[in-house]
Amino acid sequence: MLLTILFMVCLFGFIGKLIGFAFKFSWSMIKIAFFLVFLPFILVALVVGGLVYIAFPILVVAMIIGLLAKEV
Repeated sequence: MLLTILFMVCLFGFIGKLIGFAFKFSWSMIKIAFFLVFLPFILVALVVGGLVYIAFPILVVAMIIGLLAKEV
């Protein structure tokens, strides 16, 4: 009985760690998709639409963040 309870507690802890890892992984994938796919399309659409004065500062801020971001 005691071993069963200990096993269940450890199993719930393990499942909790896996769920936390899954959330961190999915957040990383969303960030990658945004910066590699959506941001360039948004900037190109702004330039084509004649909003260069909005697209250029966004591009400069994205470049600064990219340079200052810590690489893993």
